[in-house]
Order: sequence, then C-alpha cells, then structure tokens
Amino acid sequence: MERVANIAKGLAIKEGGDPFVAEVAGWLHDVADAKLVDDQAKAMEEQKRLLESLLESKGLIFSIETAMKDISFRGKHKTPETLEGKIVQDADRLDAIGAIGIARTFAYGGKAGQLIYTTPTEDNAISENNTTIQHFYDKLLLLKDLMNTETAQKMAQERHEFMERFLEEFYSDWGLSN
Repeated sequence: MERVANIAKGLAIKEGGDPFVAEVAGWLHDVADAKLVDDQAKAMEEQKRLLESLLESKGLIFSIETAMKDISFRGKHKTPETLEGKIVQDADRLDAIGAIGIARTFAYGGKAGQLIYTTPTEDNAISENNTTIQHFYDKLLLLKDLMNTETAQKMAQERHEFMERFLEEFYSDWGLSN
C-alpha cells in the first residue's frame, strides 16, 4: 500500500490532482480487498470510522472514498469518475507491473501453490492453466493499455518493456525459443 500511496501522490502532483486525496486513497484502497480480508463490509466500516476520526471534512472523506471506487482490475474494467480515482487506479496498476510486479506475482503464485510454468501445448500456444507465467498474459501485460493518465502511460511503457524482456529471458532459460 505504501508504494501505491507514493506513486499516487507523485502522479497527482504531475497530473494536477489533489496529492493528499490521492495519497490517502492509495494507502487505504486495499483495506477491504477480498484477497486480504474475510469480511469486506466490516473492513469498509472500520475504514470509514478511521477516516472520520482523522478528518473533520465530510467533503474530504467523500473525495477519498470516491477515489477508491472502481479501481480494481477484477470484473468489469471501470474507469473511476474522478481524477484522483484515475490516479489511484493507475498507481495500483503500476505497482502490479515492472520489477516489483514480477516479484509480487511470483510471491503470490508460491503462496497459492501455483506452478511457475508448464510446457506449451502441441500447437505452441501458452497452456491455459493457472501458472504464474500465465498471469502475465491474463493481466500484467494488459495493464499498460489501461492507464488513465499520460504520466502513468509513460511509466507503464517502461515497466511493460521490462516484463517483456523478463519473459524472453525466462523462456530462454526454460529452453524454449520464441
């Protein structure tokens, strides 16, 4: 969450958004994530109480809550309604790609008991299984084209190219030629 908050703050400064709203939303955006908590409703209530205990402005609280809406990759790919929401979505997606994204992907794959990779099928297509490498194709390599802000688009391009180079090296080390 710290990386997302820092990226969001930096993007907000460059894109003309509210750095405070973007940073706080970046810190809190995963508090009620189903991957992290069993009771999302309870987590959201606790998050609301926390904001209300720290901030007096209902408008500011509303802005932060709005910035956290619709940023998830899962389900329908919604575009957040506010600039700060778009910025937090970009920050979250940027954190999922590049070197940190690769590390996160393998850490999660190991925790979930996923295979790293399996050999391609006879028609040389990537096997449609639940491997860590498949996650690159299911999500990570798609994120570059889903960025909302110009600054994030530039950052995503560099991180995307790094992931492509990683995959080339991975396949080479695995003994496959592309």
